[in-house]
Amino acid sequence: MAIILAMSSHSIAETKDKLSELISRAEKGEEITITRHGRPVVRFTPISAPAGRMTDADLDWIAKRRVGRGRPKENAGEFVSRMRDEDWAR
Repeated sequence: MAIILAMSSHSIAETKDKLSELISRAEKGEEITITRHGRPVVRFTPISAPAGRMTDADLDWIAKRRVGRGRPKENAGEFVSRMRDEDWAR
């Protein structure tokens, strides 16, 4: 979740001259509103950083809190291999 530091408003004409600066400010957490004839039309806001990869500790935490089911006995690759092998046996 992004933290909005401040908010500022700029006309389209002003934005044309300062686009790089305004984007940099938005990346740092400032919310930028672009106006046309004094009316807000566009808002630049920072985008949250993507979530990191899940670790074994994360999976253990989820498994402990899972309701109704434990961890599967086999992983997805083993399951697909077993299903394929059973299909070939027919």
